[in-house]
Amino acid sequence: MMQTMVKTGLLALLVGGSAMAAETQAAGRWAAANDPVAKMLIEQERLWATHACKPNSVLQTLIADDFVGTSPEGTLYTKPEMLPKPGARPAAPTERDCKLISARVRWFGPDVAVVYGRESAMLKGADGKEKLRVLVWTDTFLRRGGKWQIIAVQDMDVPAK
Repeated sequence: MMQTMVKTGLLALLVGGSAMAAETQAAGRWAAANDPVAKMLIEQERLWATHACKPNSVLQTLIADDFVGTSPEGTLYTKPEMLPKPGARPAAPTERDCKLISARVRWFGPDVAVVYGRESAMLKGADGKEKLRVLVWTDTFLRRGGKWQIIAVQDMDVPAK
């Protein structure tokens, strides 16, 4: 009888511990400042944030083929819709002073990371006047086959202060 109670208690402890570990993983954890993968993800975000001012090829590999994004206007778009058509001439920069203001990585398991960030750029409006645009965004990364890619984004325009 005592042996059965001990086994039952140990089983409850193991199951409870596993459930707590799963709950902690589901809740996520912020990346440490020295986390090399988090640093790499933030660098990829910096390259994307500055892409409109200084075109680069980061989007070709950073964005997953099954990516879906939500623009600040609320429309959905896919990877083929955001990339230039094959053979098209590279567009001239349309913005200036592009910068990544901040980015923070939160892990949701070994293969999923969400990066929360802010960026800014000077845009020329239809009236020819420049205005500061600030975006706040959430990007979801997934690691497949050892390769980190963005599978979803949500962008929001915020009034510049």
